[in-house]
Amino acid sequence: MAGLKFRVLLDSETKKEVFRDILISDETNFEVLYQTILESYGFSGDQMASFYISNDDWDKGQEIALTDMTFGEDPDAPLIMLDEQIKTFIEQPDQKIILVHDFLRLWIFLIELIGYEKENPENPSVILAVGEAPKEDSRSSEDNDDLFIGDVEDEDEFGFDEFDDDLSDEDYSNFDDYEY
Repeated sequence: MAGLKFRVLLDSETKKEVFRDILISDETNFEVLYQTILESYGFSGDQMASFYISNDDWDKGQEIALTDMTFGEDPDAPLIMLDEQIKTFIEQPDQKIILVHDFLRLWIFLIELIGYEKENPENPSVILAVGEAPKEDSRSSEDNDDLFIGDVEDEDEFGFDEFDDDLSDEDYSNFDDYEY
């Protein structure tokens, strides 16, 4: 049993550093870490979120989701925060984890293990807070429209996507509309 010190950096467009250092037990589950991060930034917990175990290049790896959104048994389903202890996923002394909170506004937190404590803390705590956190609703979901695939220009007046199937009128000439 040990205490883990994580630095939780809010990824933002501003050049101002905003981060929180959190001390938490290694036996705690990811949902407690998630709630501690949200509280430290003054965010609500009413949105979907996922942790992603990462590497030194900040690539997304194993997903650990807030809730189970699968239907039935899915071998590729993400793990669930409440069920997973943090210590299970500590593979490096400076383990990196990505947290995506609110998939429309895309609040991204970069989390890095920065130290260990011999004493196991009873409760998670914020041991350092640097910078003022933005308001959770300060980022519009429309700010992230360019991240989604598809052009609005390809939609017809009813909102359906137009596409070219490379078929001409001659390709349909063998069909008679009235005979089946």
